[in-house]
Amino acid sequence: MARPPLQPTEAGRRRALQAGGALVLVLSAPQLAFGAAIVAVRVWPARDYTRVTIESDQPLNASHQLVEGPDRLVVDIDGLGLDTALRELVGQVQPDDPYIERVRVGQYQPRVVRLVFDLKQAVRPQQFALAPVANYQQRLVFDLYPVQEVDPLLALVREREDASQRAATAAHDVLGELIARIEKPGPAAASSRVAMGGTAAPEAPSASSPAPARPASAAAASAPAASAAAPTASERRRVERLIIVALDPGHGGEDPGAIGPTGLREKDVVLAVALALREKLNALPGMRVMMTRDGDFFVPLQERVRKARRVQADLFVSIHADAFFRPEARGASVFALSTRGATSTAARWMAQRENQADQVGGVNIANVRDRQVLGALLDMSTTAQIKDSLKLGQEVLTRMGRVGRLHKPRVEQAGFAVLKAPDIPSILVETAFISNPEEEAQLRDPAYRARLVEALAAGIQRYFERNPPLARTRQL
Repeated sequence: MARPPLQPTEAGRRRALQAGGALVLVLSAPQLAFGAAIVAVRVWPARDYTRVTIESDQPLNASHQLVEGPDRLVVDIDGLGLDTALRELVGQVQPDDPYIERVRVGQYQPRVVRLVFDLKQAVRPQQFALAPVANYQQRLVFDLYPVQEVDPLLALVREREDASQRAATAAHDVLGELIARIEKPGPAAASSRVAMGGTAAPEAPSASSPAPARPASAAAASAPAASAAAPTASERRRVERLIIVALDPGHGGEDPGAIGPTGLREKDVVLAVALALREKLNALPGMRVMMTRDGDFFVPLQERVRKARRVQADLFVSIHADAFFRPEARGASVFALSTRGATSTAARWMAQRENQADQVGGVNIANVRDRQVLGALLDMSTTAQIKDSLKLGQEVLTRMGRVGRLHKPRVEQAGFAVLKAPDIPSILVETAFISNPEEEAQLRDPAYRARLVEALAAGIQRYFERNPPLARTRQL
């Protein structure tokens, strides 16, 4: 029996179904079976937390679970085949990572890759995804936080005690070396020094050689243990008498910041400046520095503010290196908070650029401790805080003008999110235009950075001389 002719609409549907079926067959291998390609894997170790980032050209579907005895984090990623990029994750783990001992990678099932992180201590893992932004494609992020957070105030006191003990040990070694030379001159002095428990003094680096980079997690493994003991009465008294300066090197980790014509990264140069400034300020009696980051890892903007408020800092100084789309822009700048709009178009543009750091560095939005509290914090400001910030900014800007050129002769104001601690005088320092070839070369020069650090330290010290901090009751 002959079949009736198809109606035009039915014929169209059949043709569409046939075409769709062919498309499914075309996409079935490898797009449907292994839909994502791994672009890069990165591990960012730090005392605060370790971040693992897996970047791909498509979103990844992953799940994780914690296993005890020993502690492990098991991650399963669907729709992947084990490739070279994922295997490189094994070599990304550093020996001084405070949380990850090693990583094992394997094809758990035909379409599932399993990552096993052997842990050094118990962690609170957080998993989230980041949409493409800047030069990054899709990112799957795992942040490994300690189960018990280290008390930052107690850490400041004990770091000072450790430094004093190291200085005393070094003095003892010098004395032992002198005695050994007197008693047994010549080659025997070295063996005598070893017998006394001393160590050979390290060779002094040349003035032109850069200081060795401090590992992101140096002292990280010992810090939690050192802070585990209850604070003593003496430590409590010292905390209350401290003048605490919060130094905030901008960007870090996934967020490189601005990049100069020859490849100098903002996150690297501002960290070097902040570490040198920390040494300078810590040498002043009664003053201690709290760093929002002391290595190459990312800290969200609201977390930088929270860290400063957690230790009840007396000052907050965020350090950056400026950039502009025209290379002739040059000069250092200092910014304070503004609640009435920016003082210039450039200041507004700069604030918008710096406030986008969270998008690039990567923030777990679902983990914001309290969105209402966060929103209130970022909306709060007081006239007194801004007034004191302008005083601090002027002291710093005046001394920076003796080192190099200034972009503007006055402290500018704009709505920088990182300056919105309502109870801490806060400034943002743009050390130079890293996009300017001449100023990029200056930022790369250790001698120039040393003069810059001297200027920053002198400005901060002068501010405290004119504006002594109020007594604080800090709780450990």
